[in-house]
Amino acid sequence: MARVAMRKGRLEAFSDGVLAIIITIMVLEMKVPHADTIQSLQPLIPVFISYVLSFVYIGIYWNNHHHMMHAAQHVNGAVLWANSLLLFWLSLVPFVTAWMGENHFSTWPVILYGIILLMAAISYTILAHNLTLLHGKNSMFSRSLGSDKKGKISMLIYLTGICLSFIHPLVGFGLYVVVAIIWFRPDTRFEKAGEIIDDNDGETPLETDSHKKSLPLM
Repeated sequence: MARVAMRKGRLEAFSDGVLAIIITIMVLEMKVPHADTIQSLQPLIPVFISYVLSFVYIGIYWNNHHHMMHAAQHVNGAVLWANSLLLFWLSLVPFVTAWMGENHFSTWPVILYGIILLMAAISYTILAHNLTLLHGKNSMFSRSLGSDKKGKISMLIYLTGICLSFIHPLVGFGLYVVVAIIWFRPDTRFEKAGEIIDDNDGETPLETDSHKKSLPLM
């Protein structure tokens, strides 16, 4: 007799809410200048550039998270914790964005920004790994995920950017922009799997015996 799977709706709703709050906090960090001249906006250019990049990153994570969770049939405790880890690192984006913008892309803010991006990418990989364990290596979800070459390349670029930021912070920042450009096109790997789940009204019993126990984060 098939067990009833843990539904994913609350995880998706919670994640959407957190990401929306993150964007709200970032825009509230942008202070309006007291003067009414165009020149008064010049000191805010680094702040605005930082905000735009971080907004794009949050949008990318929201888009990819939406596609991935749409392809997932169910979740478990390990997936919930992995998702929380991802949200933890993303929740630090407003702080490091403001720090980097206010200090005009100086060394340590840019380095910390890269570290946050790297840890978020690692956390996303952990989330995908746990979903793969839950659904099984031969599942539609796992086949859709594939080897995730773009994700691995992105983490390598983050690491390179962090190291180069010790020498020239703007070079490191430029590499973070490159990763954002790479991911600007939505990740469509999971769309086919999501369409199949839609056809089944999202109701799918657990597939393998591995689902009978809680899975570790790694």
